Amino acid sequence: MGRTYSAQNIASYIVYELNETYTFINSQAIQLLLANVEMMWMKVFGHSAFSESTYDLLNGYIVKEVYDAYIEHGNDHIKLPAKEWFLRYGEFQLVHRTYAVPAFTALEEKIMQSILENYRRQQLTEVS
Repeated sequence: MGRTYSAQNIASYIVYELNETYTFINSQAIQLLLANVEMMWMKVFGHSAFSESTYDLLNGYIVKEVYDAYIEHGNDHIKLPAKEWFLRYGEFQLVHRTYAVPAFTALEEKIMQSILENYRRQQLTEVS
C-alpha cells in the first residue's frame, strides 16, 4: 500500500528531477504531472497520493495549494521548488526553505520515474 504525501513535496521532487535532466517545467506542467501521479496512485494503491484536496484539471489545477505556490512563475521555467516557512523545535527564528522531497518506497519511486519519463518523451515529441 502506498503512502500519502503532501502535494508540495511531490511537486518539489518533480521540479528537482526534471531540472536534473534539463527538461522544461512550468506551473501548468506541474499540475498535469500531479494529475498523472493521482491517477497512477488510485490505479495502483486505490487511494489518493495527496493529503490535500484534489480537483479536476478542468478547474486549471488539481491541487490548489501547489497552484497558488507556483502561479507566480506563469509559463516560465521553474528552477527551484516553492518555499515554505519552517520553525525548528526550540528555536525562535523562522527559516524560509524549499519544500522537502518525499522519501518514496521502491515501488513509489518506480511509479514516479515512469511518470517523469513519459513526460520527457512527450516533451521531445512536441519539440521534434
